[in-house]
Amino acid sequence: MLEPSGIFEEGFLIAIKTLVNVHHSIYPRIPPQGIYFESLVAQAFNRARKPYTVIQGSTPNLAGHDLLVEDKKISLKTETGASTHPEKISITKLCTTERQPWDAPTLIGRVLTHLSRYDLILMLRAIWRTPLVHYQLLEIPITSLMLIETADVRGVGKREGRQSLGADVVLNGEVVFHVHFDGSDGKCSIRNLRVSNCILLQEWDIKID
Repeated sequence: MLEPSGIFEEGFLIAIKTLVNVHHSIYPRIPPQGIYFESLVAQAFNRARKPYTVIQGSTPNLAGHDLLVEDKKISLKTETGASTHPEKISITKLCTTERQPWDAPTLIGRVLTHLSRYDLILMLRAIWRTPLVHYQLLEIPITSLMLIETADVRGVGKREGRQSLGADVVLNGEVVFHVHFDGSDGKCSIRNLRVSNCILLQEWDIKID
């Protein structure tokens, strides 16, 4: 059974839930994303941890971690659209790999290099059940995503020009997730990663106006 990282303590979980709820008091129908989510996570750590804890945000327009908490490099992700599935996770942009050459070994190598820059991935998901938004806060195991190394990535679709590539990632006969390299924009995305294969830190509902 997967165990959560010690960095996400009870005080942090209480603080981030409170801050997300405060966010909705300002933006009733807009879940926090991007720099807004990053700011809330940083504030939650500041509230929950000792004053001497080093908490550093990302540098705009530079690749790398979104947040540094002491020695832990954290990547932050959100999935908040109307199509968010309660049991299956999509990461629309795990990373960008637009450089040439455009072939499976090179692309897989770039993803593995990207993942090696992080210690943790924290994701906030919003599942719409109007008049409620159901939130899930998860830790996504980097070791699971590293299984991309085993994927038999091949060309998919009929796009003219640079072809998209994709594959199911399989472990012990079970499809763990699907990886997709988009030929149009160079992004690597993850589809159908099961919530049950991640660490669900907490979940709660917010009523929206």
